[in-house]
This record gives sequence, C-alpha cells and structure tokens, in this order.
Amino acid sequence: MSTIWTSLPTGAVASAAVLVALGIDRCWGEPATRWHPVVWMGAYLTWAGQRVAPLAHAPGGNERRVFWRGAMAWLAGALMVLVLSGALLWLLGNAPWWLQPLVLGLLLKPMLAWRMLRDEVGAVEAALGISLPAGRERLSWLVSRDVAELDASQVRESAIETLAENLNDSVVAPLFWFAMAGLPGAAVYRFANTADAMWGYRGERQGRDWTWAGKWAARADDVLSWAPARITAALLMAWGTAVSWKALVVQARHTPSPNSGWPMAAMALVLGVQLSKPGVYALNEQGRHPQAYDIARAIRVGGRVAGSLALAAVAVMLVSLLISLAGRVAW
Repeated sequence: MSTIWTSLPTGAVASAAVLVALGIDRCWGEPATRWHPVVWMGAYLTWAGQRVAPLAHAPGGNERRVFWRGAMAWLAGALMVLVLSGALLWLLGNAPWWLQPLVLGLLLKPMLAWRMLRDEVGAVEAALGISLPAGRERLSWLVSRDVAELDASQVRESAIETLAENLNDSVVAPLFWFAMAGLPGAAVYRFANTADAMWGYRGERQGRDWTWAGKWAARADDVLSWAPARITAALLMAWGTAVSWKALVVQARHTPSPNSGWPMAAMALVLGVQLSKPGVYALNEQGRHPQAYDIARAIRVGGRVAGSLALAAVAVMLVSLLISLAGRVAW
C-alpha cells in the first residue's frame, strides 16, 4: 500500500493540471507580456506575414504561390510550437509526481483566457454607462468591425457575440485539444487560432492582401474549431432555458463561418436576445434587443461553462485515481 501514491495516473495529472490552469486564470489572469507564449506566436506571425502576404496594391502575383507561402509559414510555426511544447512535456515526465500537475497547469494557463475575456467584455458595459462613444471605443479593443455608427444595443450585441465566440476559442477549444493531445494539442490550437485572427482575412488588412496568403490559416482554424464550437454551444444550452437543438442548428447556419455561429446562436437563444452583424447575419431575430443587464447575464452563463469544465476535470481526476487505486490493490 505504501507505493500506491508514489505516482499519479496520466488522466489524474492532466485533470489536476486543468484545475491548476483555471485556478491561476481566476486568481491572477494573464502572465506578463514578455513571458506570454501567445505573444511570441504573434511576433512570429507578424514577421512571417510580412514575407508571405503581398502588398495590397502591388501588381497581381501568382495566387497559388502566395497560398503555399502562407501554408508553409503556418506549418513551420506550428512545427516549432509542437516541438517546443513536446520537449517541455518530455522534460516534465522526469519530475516528481506532485510537481507534474503544478508545472503542467502553469504551462497550460497561457493557452486559455477566461478571466481576461470576462473582464474585457464587462468593461464594454461599464464604458457604455459613461457614454455611447466610450462604449464604442472600448468595443473597438475587441472587434475588427467599424464601430463608429453602432448604437448602444448594437454595441452590446457585438460584446456578447465576442464573449460567446471567444468562450470557444479561449476556453473550451484549448481544453478540448489538451484532452485530445496534451499540451502540444492545446499549444498548436492556440497557434492556429492566433494565426486565423491575424491572417484569416479576405482582402486588405494593414496594407497587405490576405485573400490567398491567409487562406490556409483560416481553413486550419475551421477544422480545429469544428468540434469544440459545437461542444461550447451544447454547454451553453445546458445552462440556459429549454431550447431545442433543432432551433440552435437553424440559427447557427445563418453565419458565414462554419463554427462561430454555434456558440453565438446558443448564447442568443439562452439569453433570449437577437445578435446580428448588419448585412452579414442575424441570429434569433425574434429576440429582444440586448439591455444593460444582458452582458452581465452572458458573463454568468460563460462562467458556468468554465465552471462545468472544472467539475469535469475533478470527476476525471477522481475516477482515474480510483481506477489506479483499485488496480494496485488488486495487484
């Protein structure tokens, strides 16, 4: 019996690491910029992007060549992330059992960001309480769309959409890929999502044409986010009022993105509000316009989703420990 607790089973280590990562996020938020792996990913993508995306008004080039330049730059960055995270995981395997979940959780934390998302979206409503221009300005920190003509209701719609979409991108999806492929899975997903945010545009952005240069990055993020987006929607629906899955499917298909419509539609249905981007999509059109309290409601629902992931991690950890204990006692 004295040897039962000399090591932890893999599932228990990973689950404990999730709890550590969520705990760090709740208590301290994001690491300093100079130590943040996502900032490093962004620096690489900025450097590479200047070399793969042609200037917006340059003479037309070979689209296939531009596409493959973007693809190769993406693959090179993903490979670096994969190798580095894999090496860290290998080194951690030699550490004492009690240290492994602590360090793994510390490494996992930068791949997810619920507290920052919650605080930034909440800050939009706080700014609206001061004035509409202040609310628009704060929203512009979160979205790439033009906010100059948005009214207060539309500002709230955009903030709630951001919360729902990034609940998937910044919480559920990294943890999904961590469960599927460990730290390398979460890290490569975070790289893919960052690349899509920086490169995944049609047309001009910051003086460069991303139509072909960013196509691989956009498609890679679509593939990696497909399952997590639907899981996020299901979790949101579980914490809301009774809404049929059929209604969710119908609403999710209104957006051009194959994934972002799922968590946004789920949030719209759960809150009973409409969310829209003029000329692009409208979700739950029968719903009311968001009010001042709806952002707080959206944050509460998102927090419950994050909390349910923590509870799931506890359950997996306990089951892993019980199975390991039973096996060793029987042996």
